This record gives sequence, structure tokens and C-alpha cells, in this order.
Amino acid sequence: MSIVPTLRTHGRAGMILLALLAAQPAWADDAAGQRQRGAALRDEAKGHEHGSNGSPRAPEKAVALYCEAARLGDVEAQYNLGWMYAMGRGIARDDALAAHFFSLAASQGDRLAERMLRQVGEPAGAPPDCLLAPPDTDHNGHDIVARASPEQRKVMELVQKLAPQYGVYPRLAMAIIRAESNYNPLAVSTKNAQGLMQLIPETAERFNVKKPFDPEQNIRGGLAYLRWLLAYFQGNITLVAAAYNAGEGAVNRYVGIPPYPETRGYVQRIREIFKRDDHPFDATVTPPSPELSRIVAARRMM
Repeated sequence: MSIVPTLRTHGRAGMILLALLAAQPAWADDAAGQRQRGAALRDEAKGHEHGSNGSPRAPEKAVALYCEAARLGDVEAQYNLGWMYAMGRGIARDDALAAHFFSLAASQGDRLAERMLRQVGEPAGAPPDCLLAPPDTDHNGHDIVARASPEQRKVMELVQKLAPQYGVYPRLAMAIIRAESNYNPLAVSTKNAQGLMQLIPETAERFNVKKPFDPEQNIRGGLAYLRWLLAYFQGNITLVAAAYNAGEGAVNRYVGIPPYPETRGYVQRIREIFKRDDHPFDATVTPPSPELSRIVAARRMM
């Protein structure tokens, strides 16, 4: 199902919005997942814009996060980023860029954006680069699916369906499954980790997985854990991967990646497949790790 909101007549802005929506990868067709990702990105951006919710004030990071949320159709993010550019809030004032974002919000019926658009003028030139849909290799994992066997492809397609419901990029979940079980739903480790995402009994119970060898239940449990870890380590992929392998307690205790060869190799494999340093997260899921500031400071000194 394609997501195409009712547009007011805003000419070029409406055409841009339709083009952006049409450029979304197939997994973004899950409306609830797209809204959830956009809202999480916008809330994270707000924290960096205002220096709130435990996030340091970082206008440039706020701009990047707002823009990705705007690309996903989040009206509030579109308006907020237009406001930052129009007011020069932490960044250089740029009415032309502001107009692009106000136009997108106005095209979806936002009255405040309509008023601001009259002040900054209509957008001119090409849309900002950050509004262009990223290649599938960024999030969706279509390139991974294309190389998979038929049996593996069934698992990957299930991941593409379920991951957006948890605010997790399918590519990250695929990387975890590849490293954990190599797509074997019946895999069991020496530590009794079970199924596709190798849930130990305690983790399965924690995330209400009754049948760890059922592919959908196991993936849902693993995605719920990933969503929690992403919030706990504020989207830092290195820490999330280390925690998935060794536990969040070990990451806290060692103030970073534990000195286990297995965990260090695991983190490297996840990063090679995922190809990003960070991931959007929902700060309402759990407060951040109490050791996160120490971990970040320690990594900066390395």
C-alpha cells in the first residue's frame, strides 16, 4: 500500500512531496512503521536542538535528524527545520532552505508553515540533498536479499515486514541474524541461545517470547531487544552490537566494548554489514545507560 497524503495545492512543493514519498523503499510502505521512525527521529532531533532529554545541544545533528524525519513525511520535523533555517537557530539563516521545508509542511495542511512560507518566499532550486531518498543499502537490505538463498530470503522478507514496527532498520536486524545464526531458525548455542536471533531464555522471557524456534516470535523478541538497546545506548551501533553479543551489563562494566575476542569480532561483522555508525532511537523506551557519558568520553580519548 502506498502512502500518499491528501495534498493542498502548493504546486511544486506538492510535486516534491509526492516524489519523496514515491522514492521511499518498499519497507517504508508500512504506515505505522514510517510514522514511528519519523517521530523517533524528530524527538531525537528536538533533544539536540534544545539540549534536552539527556542529549547535548548539537544544532548540526538536529538538522540531519530533522531532515531524515522530514523526508519520511513528519510534518512537525518539516516545520521545525524550516524554523531553524528561517530564524538562524544554531545554524546560518537560509530562507531558501527554510522555504523547502515549510513548503513540505504546508503541502500537508500545516497552517503555521503556510504563514511562514509567505514570509520566506516560495522554494527555488533543487530540494536539499538530505531530502533525497537514501540508497537501499543504507537501511533496507535489498542488496542482501538479492544475494540470498530462497530459504534465507523468506527470513529476510519477514524481517523487512516486522522491523519497521519496532523502529529498527531491516538491515541492522539482518546483520544481527547473519552473525547470530546464519538464518537457521533452529540454531542453539553452547549457552542455550536459541533461534534466528539467538535469544537466551532470560531474554526470551524478558520480551515475552514463548516459542523461540518460531521465526516470527523469535524475530519480534530480537527486534524488541534491539529497540531497547538502541534507546539505552542512544543509537550507537558499536555499543548496541557489543551489548547484543555480551550483554549491556558487560558494556557498562568495561566502559565500552568488552575485551572479549568474540565480541570484538562480532562488532566488526555487524558494522561491516550495517555500514552506519548510528541508528535512530526512541528515547521513551528506556532511559540511557548511566555509563553512557563515561563511555563516550573514553571513546573520544582513544
